[in-house]
Amino acid sequence: MDTGNAAWMLTSAALVFLMTPGVAFFYGGMVRAKAVLNMLMLSAAAISVTAIIWTFWGWSIAYAGKDIGGIFGDPATGFLLKDSMVAKDGVFTAANTSGDYPGSIDVAFQATFAMITVALITGAIAERVKYSTWMLFVALWITFDYAPMAHMVWNGGLLSPTGAISQALGAAAHDFAGGTVVHINAATAALVTVLIIGKRKGFGTQPIRPHNVPFVMLGAFLLWFGWFGFNAGSAFGANGTAGYAWVSTTAAAAAAMLAWGFTEKVRSGHYTAVGAASGMVAGLVAITPAADVVSPLWAMVIGAIAGVVTCLACGLKFKFGYDDSLDVVGVHGVGGLIGTVLIGFFGVGTGLFTGGSWRQLVVQILVAVVAILYSAVVTSIIVFALEKTMGWRVTEAQEVAGIDMADQGERAYDFAGTASSVLKEVK
Repeated sequence: MDTGNAAWMLTSAALVFLMTPGVAFFYGGMVRAKAVLNMLMLSAAAISVTAIIWTFWGWSIAYAGKDIGGIFGDPATGFLLKDSMVAKDGVFTAANTSGDYPGSIDVAFQATFAMITVALITGAIAERVKYSTWMLFVALWITFDYAPMAHMVWNGGLLSPTGAISQALGAAAHDFAGGTVVHINAATAALVTVLIIGKRKGFGTQPIRPHNVPFVMLGAFLLWFGWFGFNAGSAFGANGTAGYAWVSTTAAAAAAMLAWGFTEKVRSGHYTAVGAASGMVAGLVAITPAADVVSPLWAMVIGAIAGVVTCLACGLKFKFGYDDSLDVVGVHGVGGLIGTVLIGFFGVGTGLFTGGSWRQLVVQILVAVVAILYSAVVTSIIVFALEKTMGWRVTEAQEVAGIDMADQGERAYDFAGTASSVLKEVK
């Protein structure tokens, strides 16, 4: 075992874990004051429910179980982590310590990816869904969508470099840290869900503005920080690839932030803070699948393209009438597609612009399409089933009054109490 690699992977797991609280603040600031607690709680549920499901059978379906049709692993082999954890000399430790780092660390690292992926969906369904329904959705979605998708892409399944699509076309599919598994997957699920559960009251007819822009910026900075574990950690060691992934990740995020800002300036005359935060995230999303295989120049190009295109794509929800509250589709869906497909142009030695052939591009497109179809079908089944049983929406009156009071029985800000205290002090 290499203790340096082990230390880095434990650190990376902690960094990726931080991304879900980052998402909570990023989204929490974007909603209205009457829904911020619910937004934070949706991310808390994403962490907690995913942790339980991952421990029981999620890890097994994604990584530990015997491959079934290139789609998923059996849930029994790694049930309750029995393949990964053993008791030795009175304490539990990793069953396998022969590699670069203990297998128990990999369980932790991959669990955080599952948490952040399902948490991303919350941005699309903000301000209108029942907390109880969301918790059950997380359990079902991690089981039937995320874990199989991770198996297909990262564990030798259908969409992996050795999978059927790659073998048929003679080019290895590439998804370094989650363009398909995380971003395309979550955005597709988000779009399907909002189409089924419907729009917020007032969507498209009244302004719905962020209530706390500093929260949005804080969340974006936390995401950028956590993304170093997300991307550099996906090198699975404290090595040169990890260092380069850190650099390419930063270059792409910076380029995207600036490109989004310039797009906004041309369109509206302002460089907004919300736009800067969204641009950062768009660049981080786009470089995720490609962070290890594109040069510094192409990393910045990918970021710049993502900044402009995602900024424009976020307006599509008004044109087509789907209420993706906080632009999960526009940022994560479009950004994930950009990064995944552009590997076919810019990937070193394989892309069309870097000495490769059309095969890599076709493989990247096909992998993205299959991921979209799988996520759409599975998510539709889950969301429809929950709609017909538990129901997704709070009542219209509860939505108008504020979902924080309806679901959490609390308010984020006690303005009345603050005013009363000030008046008493004055007297």
